Amino acid sequence: MKRKFIILAALVLLASTLVSGQEEITIRIKEGMPMIPVALPDFQFTEASLPNNEIKSLIYETLWRDLEYSRVFKLVPREHYSYISRFDANAINFKDWASIQANILISGQLEMTADERIIFSLKVYEVNSARFIFGRNYGGKKDLGRMIAHRVADEMMKHFGEKPLFTSKIVYVFESGKDRDIYIMDYDGSRPTRITYSNALDMLPSWSADNEKILYTSYRNLSPELFMFDIYTGKTELLSSGGSNYAADWSPVADQIVFTSSKNGNAEIFLKDMKTGKEKQLTFNPAIDTTPCWSPNGREIAFTSQRSGTPQIYIMDAEGSNIRRITTEGSYHDSSTWSPDGMRLAFVSRIENRFDIYVFNLKSNEISKLTENAGRNENPSWSPDGRHLVFSSNRSGKYQLYLMDYDGRNIRQITSAGENKMPKWQKLYK
Repeated sequence: MKRKFIILAALVLLASTLVSGQEEITIRIKEGMPMIPVALPDFQFTEASLPNNEIKSLIYETLWRDLEYSRVFKLVPREHYSYISRFDANAINFKDWASIQANILISGQLEMTADERIIFSLKVYEVNSARFIFGRNYGGKKDLGRMIAHRVADEMMKHFGEKPLFTSKIVYVFESGKDRDIYIMDYDGSRPTRITYSNALDMLPSWSADNEKILYTSYRNLSPELFMFDIYTGKTELLSSGGSNYAADWSPVADQIVFTSSKNGNAEIFLKDMKTGKEKQLTFNPAIDTTPCWSPNGREIAFTSQRSGTPQIYIMDAEGSNIRRITTEGSYHDSSTWSPDGMRLAFVSRIENRFDIYVFNLKSNEISKLTENAGRNENPSWSPDGRHLVFSSNRSGKYQLYLMDYDGRNIRQITSAGENKMPKWQKLYK
């Protein structure tokens, strides 16, 4: 287990520094503005660098895919670069880049040292004014090339007033044969890392508010019990037992979790104070109440209840009062998850035996369908910036994980080995 901790902690060692000597400018974009056209010419080696085209291509292509996926930036097509003179980082012809409709130009220089370390220098310019916007130097071991690209993409997001996304993680369940274990991977499906090693079923993982712990349910003691795994110490702690205990969610504003438990006889929503260990039952209903999910401000909890006869989505205040029903049509709704801005609830509905993902707009009361005619689609979870969701689907014949934009477009498969289910994207990027 300690080995896995070291793998995760190594990411922290990757260093970045400001590029000195030029004044940086921060550009803010407003909601509703079109995507920003960005040109990304091929990176260049420094004179002192050892040649390593594999690393250069890895950083370049990873950064290209990140920016392309952002829905903030629009990459100028590569074939347009052949219309202008070859890029020279030391003598940039901004008029050339303006002529192919680039607003922002990214310049990257790479140095590979004799001890196989990467030194990557980033400079970003506004094309029309030929202004330097910002720069960074990144350093790390050879195997951190992909992470350097993700950090560059995050820096781009931050400098344009957006939340960083590309170094965020997804926790999920990997299933092989009869075994199910909890894994963590990068947002794009790379670098999967196993974190549970029991011979029993481990399932329904979720993140703590500080992204340092994983809550999950395990059958290692034969009945479903709630556990917490600390990513940085490798310690596992039993949180709740007796009856069935599952579907935990950590408050974004307090050291509290909500979860489902049948320890008092019926499946109800419970709240646990993580400092004192005290538990409080929030729902009292002879029907099943399950899958609680905190709102981003921590004042409300969405959950599924059969109190009307069929599984429907409800919202209650954090102390269990003021319960109101959200879904009113259809006979099966579950797995609600709150968008980071608190304005939307994504959930799963079964209509005519098809399981698809929908989004309910809490302001307009409008419902949008995001998936259609493609297998069984379940377990939606929002990205930290609210522009994307991860979900599981058996559209390929086996359950795999997919990403899609908030409007159902741009679907990408990010896992392929075994079967993969129950993803949870980090709620809050640190």
